[in-house]
Amino acid sequence: MKVVAFERSLQGTGASRRLRRAGKTPGIIYGGEQAPQMIELDHNALFHALKKEQFHSSVLEMDVAGKTSQVLLRDYQMHPYKQLVLHVDFQRVEAGHKISMKVPLHFTGAEESPAVKLSHGLVNHVMTEVEVSCLPADLPEFIAVDLSALTLHQSVHVSDLKLPKGVTVLTHGMDNPAVVTVSPPPGGVGEDGAAAAEGETK
Repeated sequence: MKVVAFERSLQGTGASRRLRRAGKTPGIIYGGEQAPQMIELDHNALFHALKKEQFHSSVLEMDVAGKTSQVLLRDYQMHPYKQLVLHVDFQRVEAGHKISMKVPLHFTGAEESPAVKLSHGLVNHVMTEVEVSCLPADLPEFIAVDLSALTLHQSVHVSDLKLPKGVTVLTHGMDNPAVVTVSPPPGGVGEDGAAAAEGETK
């Protein structure tokens, strides 16, 4: 995904306020062996880009004054109540250095799973994203999680995720945390459990 920015020479609160009035958003690119670079971006283009999942979880191609570098979105500040991006931070990445990044989880198959279809269980998404470590070239836009075989009371843990080659999940000391859990429907066990119980009483 490509991002176009422009060099910014003026700093300070007053300069940033003038930029915003002109429809621009101040920002910075840092990291790597280069010095931090002050930039400005078109506000509307940035605002719409921030709505895209890919913008938050992908290596971006940043074009500044005709020079392209690879960056990650690291932070941005929004106005407390206006639809206004106040500032944005990007970090340079280098091909041979590992990066850490939060990547969204895309869940599929829950409605067809025995847990939902037969047992009417409730699927709880404990996590909607995971932090991964990998080389920039290996960074996935998302990690797919197939729940079609899920059964009642079953859980999906980090160790169950099918990760792309070269990608590891950072759990920060947590021992194999749950990603998805399934609980019984309100009022008791599901249809298959009820049927089994009825058979036992005959």
